[in-house]
Amino acid sequence: MFVQEQTVQGFIAEDFAMADNKEFIEAPDDPKNEQPLVSHLIELRNRTVKATIAILVVFVCLSPFMKQIFDFLSKPLMVALPQGVKLLATGVVAPFMVPLKVTLFVSFLIALPFVLYQLWAYIAPALYRREKRLALPIITSSVVMFGIGMAYCYFVVFRMVFQFIAGFSPDSVNFAPDIDAYFSFVLTMFLAFGLTFEVPIIVVALNHCGFVSYEKLVKTRPFVIVGAFVLAAIFTPPDVLSQLLLAIPLVALYQCGIWLVKFFGKRQDEINRMTLDRD
Repeated sequence: MFVQEQTVQGFIAEDFAMADNKEFIEAPDDPKNEQPLVSHLIELRNRTVKATIAILVVFVCLSPFMKQIFDFLSKPLMVALPQGVKLLATGVVAPFMVPLKVTLFVSFLIALPFVLYQLWAYIAPALYRREKRLALPIITSSVVMFGIGMAYCYFVVFRMVFQFIAGFSPDSVNFAPDIDAYFSFVLTMFLAFGLTFEVPIIVVALNHCGFVSYEKLVKTRPFVIVGAFVLAAIFTPPDVLSQLLLAIPLVALYQCGIWLVKFFGKRQDEINRMTLDRD
């Protein structure tokens, strides 16, 4: 563990040393900042390797707890199942592979801040100072909101949806889902709700970049409401409850984004000037 922590700390120290370099923070149009394509590819490879090592380090630390991690993930469904019923493993290697994939997924989530930092360190030299000031809060808040969306899905949506579905199961049907299908379902739902909670950040970022105004967001709201229910029908089970649990937060979060733009965003005249500058 000590060696693994030293490895990650060494990566971060190296990156901050680069950040102290004057060329690292210069404007992207500075000729001294230009690098050949090979240098960019080498830098991308190094960042990818560091991010991969971070994920593997977390995975190695979590691998002794694969069973407990999967049991925690399956708890909302197990509560809804009849007494004594367990999940099924129809594949020969499914009892091993599914907990392995779940642990790898959790490892990626835990290492995500470091992975995003590597992405940031790669693209930062190509950004202007104003863009850097905007990008860092967006990345940080995106991670937080994605985590909140997953927590909402796990603690609220799963409990209600599984109990709702199990309640409609006939007595002649043995409701015992397959663990591989369950993991695919959980992963899809986590992604759907995590991305849903990014809506306010996307709205504010589009306004700050000068692409949409408060008035345009208000006019677009009816289409967003329709689109929310369409997306809910695509990414959630066909029951009405699941669709409402995704569509309603999506619309509410879009409205939160509108309020943020109204009180803290750019006005229409500022956006018009930014549009003229881009042209």
